[in-house]
Amino acid sequence: MKRGLVLEGGGLRGLFTAGVLDVFMERGVKFDGIIGVSAGACFGCNYKSGQAGRVIRYNKRFARDPRYCSWSSLLRTGDLFNADFCYRELPMELDVFDAAAYAANPTEFHVVATDCATGKPAYRRLDEADARAFEWIRASASMPVVSRPVSIDGGEYLDGGLSDGIPLRYFESLGYDFNVVITTRPHGYRKFPSWKHRLAKPFLRRYPAVYKALKTRHEWYNETLRYIDSRVADGAAILIAPDAPLDISRVCHDPERMQAVYEVGRKKAQANIERMMSLLYTDSAYKEARSSA
Repeated sequence: MKRGLVLEGGGLRGLFTAGVLDVFMERGVKFDGIIGVSAGACFGCNYKSGQAGRVIRYNKRFARDPRYCSWSSLLRTGDLFNADFCYRELPMELDVFDAAAYAANPTEFHVVATDCATGKPAYRRLDEADARAFEWIRASASMPVVSRPVSIDGGEYLDGGLSDGIPLRYFESLGYDFNVVITTRPHGYRKFPSWKHRLAKPFLRRYPAVYKALKTRHEWYNETLRYIDSRVADGAAILIAPDAPLDISRVCHDPERMQAVYEVGRKKAQANIERMMSLLYTDSAYKEARSSA
């Protein structure tokens, strides 16, 4: 059985995911592959590098730092989350990302971005935590309007949540036949058509396919949620989701609120860890994982 971990985005709602993942790491839970979208990519890469606690640590440390996320950054650079600070200075100097551990871990790590030319998802496997990999992670998390499209290999890319926000089907197509899916919305949540996409239209004149993806996102998103429910019912997936809407927005500068959402994720993981491990592993592998935790 090939075991996968599928991580939704959602900005700083992703601190719920970070809490879940830290408990998994502390308990020694292993996956054959991980796929993350947006915040799921930014935070999920720390699972492959084995850096429990890093996500909540740097988010709280730089919560009010204008270099990290601010309107001044948006006005000066075109990115609400400062690209140079978030994807170079922070991981390479201020809270160092363990690139060697990442590369040594055989677990596959994949990200999803949206191709600006087609509005379709672009999937990339990242085996090394080098500058190019961080560009793909940045692309996956680059929200339209408040981020510039990221140029990679002649293409332009934006937030993967526009085109495949919970890529369970894609991971199954790669042979991951049992998956743990972590969402940042409560089970039963559904998106509704919204007028808000109209606000983005002037900013996306050069990218009509992206605007179309934004306008119709609720359709495929709700269908994906139904598909996840069907896979859970089939015994091919486990869903871990908050029990109620998380008390945090996509952007937040309050370290206490960040910590609270992170703790919600930890508690959810602790409540589900035994059941999840018993389903993830064969009897012998389960016993070994428990003994090493």
